[in-house]
Amino acid sequence: MKMRQLSAFILLTLAVLATARPKTEPAQKCKIGPVDLVFLIDSSRSVRPHEFETMRKFMIDIINTLDIGLNATRVGVVQYSSQVRTEFTLKTHARLSNIVKAINQIIPLAQGTMTGLAIRYMMNEAFTAEAGDRPKVPNVAVIVTDGRPQDRVAEVAAEAREKGIEIYAVGVARADMTSLRAMASPPFEDHVFLVESFDLIHQFGIQFQDKLCAIDLCAERKHNCEQICVSSPGSFTCDCNKGYKLNNDQRTCSMIDYCSFGNHSCDHECVSVLNGYRCRCNEGYRLLEDGKTCQAIDLCAEGKHDCEQICISAPGVYTCDCNNGYTLNEDEKTCTPIDLCAEGKHDCEQICVSAPGVFSCDCNKGFKLNKDKKTCTNMNMCNTVEHGCEYQCVSTPGSYHCICPEGQLLQDDGRSCGTCKSANIDLVLLIDGSKSVRPQNFELVKKFVNQVVDSLDVSAHGTRVGLVQYSSRVRTEFSLNMYHTADEIKAAVMKVEYMEKGTMTGLALKHMLENSFSEAEGARPLSRNIPRIGLVFTDGRSQDDITEYAKKAKEVGITMYAVGVGKAVEDELREIASEPVEKHFYYTTDFTAISTIAENLKLSVCPEESQGEIEVKDPCACESLVEFQQATMNSLEQLTQKLAGMTARLEQLENQLFSRK
Repeated sequence: MKMRQLSAFILLTLAVLATARPKTEPAQKCKIGPVDLVFLIDSSRSVRPHEFETMRKFMIDIINTLDIGLNATRVGVVQYSSQVRTEFTLKTHARLSNIVKAINQIIPLAQGTMTGLAIRYMMNEAFTAEAGDRPKVPNVAVIVTDGRPQDRVAEVAAEAREKGIEIYAVGVARADMTSLRAMASPPFEDHVFLVESFDLIHQFGIQFQDKLCAIDLCAERKHNCEQICVSSPGSFTCDCNKGYKLNNDQRTCSMIDYCSFGNHSCDHECVSVLNGYRCRCNEGYRLLEDGKTCQAIDLCAEGKHDCEQICISAPGVYTCDCNNGYTLNEDEKTCTPIDLCAEGKHDCEQICVSAPGVFSCDCNKGFKLNKDKKTCTNMNMCNTVEHGCEYQCVSTPGSYHCICPEGQLLQDDGRSCGTCKSANIDLVLLIDGSKSVRPQNFELVKKFVNQVVDSLDVSAHGTRVGLVQYSSRVRTEFSLNMYHTADEIKAAVMKVEYMEKGTMTGLALKHMLENSFSEAEGARPLSRNIPRIGLVFTDGRSQDDITEYAKKAKEVGITMYAVGVGKAVEDELREIASEPVEKHFYYTTDFTAISTIAENLKLSVCPEESQGEIEVKDPCACESLVEFQQATMNSLEQLTQKLAGMTARLEQLENQLFSRK
């Protein structure tokens, strides 16, 4: 009885051993050719100890099916959590038993889940020549994780795949499918596996073995054939398409060059094609119907250009040019007339009239062109028209105006003279706003201007006032036609802001002459004979030359007054002032005294007159007989001057009547 029981136990044991044998002894090894395989395993704290043991067994089961060796499949293991650690590299172990032993000795890190960090580490450290990675040997990575990554994985996984690493992503239990697909190589149905628990992870091992062992190097593009890959177990050979031949490197192909045989009649270039050749023309030529001869392409003749004037052809291209008198623009297509006048390439004295590439000269109104066709001569209007001036006619370019003797003013008719005209003048004041004036004194200057304004009969048809301030530059504060009442002008004066800086009196005179007394800024036409008066107020030496424009201002009939204060230079003031200088030049050492100048200036602009009546003072109202006599003599002197003026006027009228007879 005991013997039968023992025999039954032995048979049962053998049966158990026979049944267990396939699990401990691997089947025939998978001959897939050389592969560098790295396991990247998640050992975060969410992986429990018994689950980690299942992961060990999973790795051991897979490598048991592989042909392990330094010249066959190499295996490395990297584990990660919040940090990454290499357990052994691809070149550490050449024997299966050593790899199994090393896997059993792995101690889990038990921290976070930094999968992106681990992939970058694997790419930069595990698959390197130093770690045992072999050139031209497929790189395969198996990533095993049980949770969602705590960092970004898509970008680094894509970078790893671009470097040729084929990635299998195995997710267990809590793993995120989106993250697995972001890590794995395409197609996802072959490279992404998700199981409910670690107990089922062996299912991936079976599928992985099937995928890995069935690798078709040609189908998987694990080759470098240029055209045709011919697959063989664990290897491949290259071939070429029809019309090509395999090169000595046994990888690339070259087309059979029929042109090199020399049996062609191409005009320009022979181009080999499959099973023959064709002719091609150089740039700028076209192939004719015979397929051999080349003809130059004339884009100009065919109208295929955008030149504005002249098209110059060359084979297949063109350039543009311009007619005489024109220049080619930067777009190299359009033309611009050469304006010799604008470029200053002429010798006209006054007006240059431009035509493309040439010019002619002309003169301003009141001038005529001389025989040299360049210079101009002033036409003296006083000699060519009946001007009717009582005292003197002054010719200006294209016009004329009348002037009166010293002490008299031109009347409203623009021809006769009188001792005073209190209204109907154009007055422009030039005030010095240089740094030396100082702000407090500049306020006194503005009060001085307003004192002058108070003495005038301001209106649109009477006296007009303009104000210009200057320092290193010139600024029109208001023009002659801006304000029409004294109150408006005085308010505008008080708002003027102090400029500071230098003293460019010459520049201010130029501005007054060319701008302030222009009709555009309110000066009335010279034909109306409205007196033009310029008043310059300065406190120092001019930093530029005043001679030219002081002279020109007086030559065109502007009566110039010069008022100087402090460091003003007397010679400059006299040069600005009209004749007689003593009546048009004022100076004081102190700004506080300029109000007195304003009173005197009022008398000079319009001296008081008796409106045709002689004022004789009552002798009893005088302090002395001498004073009475002096007042009476002054009145008689004024009357005598008026009678002399009337006599001169009568003589002039008689002469005109006589000349008409």
